[in-house]
Amino acid sequence: MTTLTPVLTKNWDQSDSFTRAAYEREGGYKALRKAFGMEPDTIVQAVKDSGLRGRGGAGFPTGMKWGFLPPTSPNPRYLVVNADESEPGTCKDIPLMMANPHVLVEGVIISSYAIRSNYAFIYVRGEVLHVIRRLQAAVAEAYEAGYLGKDILGSGYDLELVVHTGAGAYICGEETALLDSLEGFRGQPRLKPPFPAVAGLYGGPTVINNVESIASVPSIVENGADWFSSMGTEKSKGFGIFSLSGHVTKPGQYEAPLGITLRELLDMAGGIREGHRLKFWTPGGSSTPIFTDEHLDVPLDFESVGAAGSMLGTRALQIFDETTCVVRAVLRWSEFYAHESCGKCTPCREGTYWYKQMLKRLEAGDGKEEDLETLLDLSENILGRSFCALGDGATSPVVSSIKLFRDEYLQHFEHGGCPFDPAKSTLWGGAAR
Repeated sequence: MTTLTPVLTKNWDQSDSFTRAAYEREGGYKALRKAFGMEPDTIVQAVKDSGLRGRGGAGFPTGMKWGFLPPTSPNPRYLVVNADESEPGTCKDIPLMMANPHVLVEGVIISSYAIRSNYAFIYVRGEVLHVIRRLQAAVAEAYEAGYLGKDILGSGYDLELVVHTGAGAYICGEETALLDSLEGFRGQPRLKPPFPAVAGLYGGPTVINNVESIASVPSIVENGADWFSSMGTEKSKGFGIFSLSGHVTKPGQYEAPLGITLRELLDMAGGIREGHRLKFWTPGGSSTPIFTDEHLDVPLDFESVGAAGSMLGTRALQIFDETTCVVRAVLRWSEFYAHESCGKCTPCREGTYWYKQMLKRLEAGDGKEEDLETLLDLSENILGRSFCALGDGATSPVVSSIKLFRDEYLQHFEHGGCPFDPAKSTLWGGAAR
């Protein structure tokens, strides 16, 4: 049985966990002092050796990403933290910044020092005002303590850190759209190459990492690369926050080594709500192909989930029991993607719109079996043809739901409407009778 490994979440049960005093009480900012006794390249190598992979969904090796920065450039280097968490089901970075913002701040300082950057930004989704205020307070505390600003802790290293508030657009979770927004433009993905490591923010070499990725750096510096790589699997090292939501007895954040299974996580979370059974779930948020109870024992690491036909993504495990209409769920996700498409490319702009229109008709029972083939054909014209990954992600629940629950789509036609009572999938309507 895999056990939990509370590192980023270890002090979440303390009432003052978000303060600098509480963070330092637990050993916070010790890693920063240790880092200043190391060469920047040594820290980059340690992150490479740890096997830390991006925790924002793509799983790209973090240290390798840092290594892509050109050795010389006429422009300053920048570190940008992507805190624009907004995909349905994804809810790990927001509680992390709310409960333990200083681990992110310390991670930003160490990471900026490692890549030789003197300017860092945390780009936060604008709707989460409470989180923004908490981050701003933590940054102010760090400046007050001499962890930010000029000549940090007498090291000779300078760093300015800005908390930047976005306007609330899902597309700004795409790293180049985030950069456009940060520069004051409308958030739309850029053509690559050039990649941000070469020409990113304000045309300078830029590293963009997820909140959890950067927050993991202090523990790697403090405990060593071998400590981190001793957890997880051969190719998916370390620990991560798994977010369980939906029809589960104890939803929440479960920090565990990569490679844990949903069966194990459900045991920790008290199982599916009483009187019900698992129907389908997402391993990495709404943009990943759905799984069923047949996938309960798939190790939740990048390789195993990929081999099973989905993606680990952000480890957003949305759990749905047998009261849920899969067509209705996919419709809701498709409405989100249609609304959030930036409109820059035709496949995504038009494709997500037609997803929404077709699924509305199918969910109402107004359609025929041939419409499912049209949906699959539409998906083929979006997947791999859109400007960024938003279009690709929008196809995942549609294609996988038709593959796994084709009979349920057909039941809507036969029934002349949705055969499910949506009230029963709610917390108050789905109690076992």
